[in-house]
Amino acid sequence: MTTPIMWMCMQAFFDAEIKQMKIKNCYFPLFVSPGVLQKEKDHIEGFAPEASLALLLACLSREFLWQEGHTAFATKEEADNEVLEILELYSRIYEEYLAVPVFKGKKSEHEKFAGGLYTTSVEAFIPNTGRGIQGATSHCLGQNFAKMFEINFENDKGEKAMVWQNSWAYSTRTIGVMVMVHGDDKGLVLPPKVAAIQVIVIPVPYKDADTKGIYDACDATVETLTKAGVRAEADFRDNYSPGWKYSHWEMKGVPLRIEIGPKDLANEQVRAVRRDNSAKSDLSMASVVEHVKDMLTSIQQSLFDVAKQKRDACIQVVKTWDEFVEALSHKKMILAPWCDEEEVEKDVKARTKGEIGAAKTLCSPFEQPALVEGKHLLFLVMIVHCVLPQANQPRSGPTGGEVTDYQFDCLLSFVLQLLHVLD
Repeated sequence: MTTPIMWMCMQAFFDAEIKQMKIKNCYFPLFVSPGVLQKEKDHIEGFAPEASLALLLACLSREFLWQEGHTAFATKEEADNEVLEILELYSRIYEEYLAVPVFKGKKSEHEKFAGGLYTTSVEAFIPNTGRGIQGATSHCLGQNFAKMFEINFENDKGEKAMVWQNSWAYSTRTIGVMVMVHGDDKGLVLPPKVAAIQVIVIPVPYKDADTKGIYDACDATVETLTKAGVRAEADFRDNYSPGWKYSHWEMKGVPLRIEIGPKDLANEQVRAVRRDNSAKSDLSMASVVEHVKDMLTSIQQSLFDVAKQKRDACIQVVKTWDEFVEALSHKKMILAPWCDEEEVEKDVKARTKGEIGAAKTLCSPFEQPALVEGKHLLFLVMIVHCVLPQANQPRSGPTGGEVTDYQFDCLLSFVLQLLHVLD
């Protein structure tokens, strides 16, 4: 049940923000006709509908959750402003809620959404694997789709005009990014803002101890924290030892553990243990709410700071091809001079594919490093294919073709849910 609660935390924030922007929620059709998909394919160069008429039954009940927005404006200026507003909200979800640092930037012409005017994105980085991950996108679609589907309005001059469209989306992939960025050898490490359980209270009764008094103190602590808005629970299971419970809740990533034993009861205190750094503190029962809230805030900030420090340590600015290849071989995130030529972009991917996997542009960051006058924008570049040659082959689908990103995310969701069932 952890994933839905984390998703709901993010959605609650995002929903409140877009409602202030006068955006309304709605349902889209479950099925899209082949004719509509073909219409887009015929009108947009490079558009390949990621849809299969052969349904993969294993995926039907294992859909990943997805938020998607579509808006239309009278002017390009209005559309441009919203693109950046939404991108900032996505950035805040990653950084303020998931404690994951991201780059905000603009996609290249080759990597933008097919048929759109331009695409912006937030990009995350997994230091342990040396992989970049597209976190969310905010597209300005321009007027191509308005022309294609005849989406018109009457402007203030009484003239018929086409709208300027935007599209933006993120999915439960965000949670997977968070798991990979913060997780350690003990299991999950969850940021307090999205953790289903922020504090787990564990009784530690010794032989001949006042077990009832300890259990009552645990109950009282949970009640006090819950009334103060902290998501807290107690583990009273008597068929597991306290040590087993410690490991169990560490594996599940609960941000803060509170232990109450005979000595704690006698001293009217509790022992608090942080999941992120294992630091221990003795807190007065009388002021437990204040201390716990401070610790949760500290954990949230610390997770972001550590993740940003690790990511920034992997960034390397290069000027030559040799520096570029060397940095890729060491799993670095590269900022490289960019001439904005699509053929050069394809050539970089082709040249690196045989030796070190493959490299592709992620985005041109809005925040650029200091440049010598006259230099082009720098692009964020990252390995996106495994270095093993056999791993670079297309994933085979149920009909023998390539598996789309959509189908692949469905399969990942299925595996994650299977692991949850086995837990």
